[in-house]
Amino acid sequence: MNEDGTGLLTIGELAGLTGVPVKTIRSWSDQDLLPPAARTPAGYRLYGPDAPARLEIVRSLRALGIGLADIRSVLHRERTVAETAAQWADALDAQIRTLRLQSAVLRSVATRGSAAEELPYMTELARLSARERRLIITDFVEDALDGVDAPAYRSGLLAATPDLPDDPTPEQIGAWLELAALVREPELRAALRRLAEYSARTAEAAGEPGAPGESQAGEPDAPSEPPAPGAPDEQAAIRVAELMRVRGEAAVAAGIAPDSPAAEPVIAELVAAWLPTQTGTADPPTEDGPAARARLLEQLETAAEPVVERYWQLLCTVTGRPAPPRWDTAGAWTTAALRAHPGPYELDRSAFDGTDPDRVLRAYTQVTRDVASLVAAVRPEDLALPTPCAGWTVRELLDHMVCENLMATSIAEVTPRADHTADHLGDDHRTAFADSVHAARAAFTGSGMLHRTYGPYEAPGAMIVQQVVVELLAHGWDLARALGAPTGLAPEAAEETLAAARRIYGAAPRTEGSSFAPERPAPPGAGATDRLAAFLGRDPA
Repeated sequence: MNEDGTGLLTIGELAGLTGVPVKTIRSWSDQDLLPPAARTPAGYRLYGPDAPARLEIVRSLRALGIGLADIRSVLHRERTVAETAAQWADALDAQIRTLRLQSAVLRSVATRGSAAEELPYMTELARLSARERRLIITDFVEDALDGVDAPAYRSGLLAATPDLPDDPTPEQIGAWLELAALVREPELRAALRRLAEYSARTAEAAGEPGAPGESQAGEPDAPSEPPAPGAPDEQAAIRVAELMRVRGEAAVAAGIAPDSPAAEPVIAELVAAWLPTQTGTADPPTEDGPAARARLLEQLETAAEPVVERYWQLLCTVTGRPAPPRWDTAGAWTTAALRAHPGPYELDRSAFDGTDPDRVLRAYTQVTRDVASLVAAVRPEDLALPTPCAGWTVRELLDHMVCENLMATSIAEVTPRADHTADHLGDDHRTAFADSVHAARAAFTGSGMLHRTYGPYEAPGAMIVQQVVVELLAHGWDLARALGAPTGLAPEAAEETLAAARRIYGAAPRTEGSSFAPERPAPPGAGATDRLAAFLGRDPA
């Protein structure tokens, strides 16, 4: 405090008291935010007792980003703090929206690996008005469906517009940028045109269904689920699609192979639910049979357009609608099951019998022991060798066997995996296989899987493990053939594994969608593993 007893503070004393630098106080004083109360004879500034409080107000307002001119208006009582705060909050909101847009554009550039030449176009896309965004989609739909007589399909697509909210999130802006890029892709145009042509070809005379994933009002109901082209009752078709999703995912979770006997009751249930949706279409099927299953399979295969699914997902993100359940897992299982079961047949539940848990576990141990020895013999240069299985290389075959173990483990733990296409092998195929076997065996015994049932048709867990044994022994045979090694694997378990394969897969049709090709003849005197390979479509000669 100044020693003259006036209670005034020098600029240095004020700085020391408040922690604000002398230079900043001097600048604010020069701008009439903190006028001095007096000056010394030498001209130095002196500040009154209210200066610290006034200085705190200035500092707080500056920390909130408010400009000096507006702070001066507050201090001079020309405007209230509330009025100034509201004005600056609005300004900050505008800045935040701009920053979000800039951030979304930059992240999209980074994710897509865009070239510098694309930046102006992407920035312009982000700034488009709602009308301009709708025009992009409208032009795209009209061009893609030009000449196709599918008015309801077209109107359904046009009704779903990319309406960004007034304050879109970075995810919504990014989705719009991706959507705008996607509609320029020939792949999407061709896919939508195929769906429109199918809709036009199968539509009933009295009226045509909406676009896949579109309700009567044009709102996306389930863009990731398959349509039922030609169905007069669209809500019924949506319910059937949901049933297919639930049943398909449950089958995958229960480890039910699409071409196993346990898949037939699931397909029969789905076909029965689907048949009423076909009433009124051209030559509608009235009962479960090859014609009905062929038509349902055609519909599912037609609707299986990943690029169209992505289109609807992006529209949902842009507009803020909740993302619908994904159809890919259930769709893949259902189409595979329909191919494997082209016509209904009476399920022989004896296929579920005769699975002694202890013998199944013993067979798994014996098979994985011999297969592990083969895997250990695989050299890095062997990984690219061809195998007898579906054109797979040795590496792809090993990855599939590891995946089989991991999938069975996840089923036992009631957390079924969905990463079927991931790389499960890594850089060390020996360790990957050994670890997967250890995990699976521990899960089989620790979860009680061998003594439980799975799925709505109560497939025994022991039978599911037995399917894994069949797979591993058959693919072990493939691996032995690829390496030029003896094929007589697991002689203690091979005979009963062959019997199990005949029991499980004997009634299933050997079609394009099956895991196994038609049975081949085995040479005289062939061992059980060679005969298993022949039963599953390999040539053991």
